[in-house]
Amino acid sequence: MRAVHGHIERHKVSRIGWLRAAVLGANDGLVSTASLIVGVASAAKSPSEVVVAGVAAMVAGAMSMAAGEYVSVSSQADTEKAELAREVQELRDLPDAELEELTQIYVNRGVEPETARQVAAQLMAKDALGAHARDELGLSDLTGARPVQAALSSAASFAAGAVLPLAVAVAAPRGVLTAAVSAASLAGLALLGYAGARTGGAQPWRGVVRVTLWGALAMAVTAIIGNFVGAAV
Repeated sequence: MRAVHGHIERHKVSRIGWLRAAVLGANDGLVSTASLIVGVASAAKSPSEVVVAGVAAMVAGAMSMAAGEYVSVSSQADTEKAELAREVQELRDLPDAELEELTQIYVNRGVEPETARQVAAQLMAKDALGAHARDELGLSDLTGARPVQAALSSAASFAAGAVLPLAVAVAAPRGVLTAAVSAASLAGLALLGYAGARTGGAQPWRGVVRVTLWGALAMAVTAIIGNFVGAAV
């Protein structure tokens, strides 16, 4: 948030890291758990088998999301640290070249050469690494990699998404279990798409259509495979 002469700006770019992990986790938790429940329900004889499969999917999926997100974001963080370390060395060994490099960046953005050099010199005098990290490497505190935060967010959101189809599977009668889980999950996906889009400042209908269509496709394919496997065994 930034205030200039009484004008307050609220930007949502700081939400990118956790919002991506949270939306991905909740969407994956809902779709994968609902799809597995629908697929198992198409082949299983007992409702308890469906519930056990749903619980296993929720726990395994949450752990998998946490591990995968941690490894992925850790790799990103390692790359960022390596780039910053190299920049520190270049600033120490080649300060004039780094000043010229930063100046050229501003010139390419439309700043007059003399002004660009003055700006570059002033920024480097205050925080040389910060200036190069931001304007040369495109790194900032707002979008930096946070492995633990991403892992916890993904695991929690996956479990939260999986709760809906699992709860419906527990409560719904055996005869309408598949239909009930499918309908509730599609409604949950639509709500998730809307909430994610609104939180990120995007158009809500795009998020709703995107997640609902892909969720419906995933559940339909899994149900078909479940019926086929159930009939075969």
